[in-house]
Amino acid sequence: MSERDTFEYALLRVVPDIERGELVNVGVLLYCRHREHLAVRTHLDADRLHALAPSADLEAVRDAVAAWEGAVRGEGPAGVLSPGERFRWLIAPRSTVLQPGPVHTGLTADPDAEIERLVARLVRAPS
Repeated sequence: MSERDTFEYALLRVVPDIERGELVNVGVLLYCRHREHLAVRTHLDADRLHALAPSADLEAVRDAVAAWEGAVRGEGPAGVLSPGERFRWLIAPRSTVLQPGPVHTGLTADPDAEIERLVARLVRAPS
């Protein structure tokens, strides 16, 4: 059995109308401290978003998702932060259209395979 390490993850959620509180999962942010591994995988289902919020600004949502992806890669102001610091900064509560969900933990031997499994299970529409 290969060595398994603790990881943390949070869903990325689009909340098109803060007052209504409805949301669509659009990604997973995963951090494995032991491996200094920080990753994000996103999938924006425009049809699901528009079914929930027909007037949602799809380009603004795409821009927000792209900004999160850039921060994970260390672009912009996040570039001075370690992967763990970036994870903590990204999961901080915020009241914008793109919000992190609660942090969950698990064990994995392969963080990249784990994030793909989580996206398939929690973000993509069931087939």
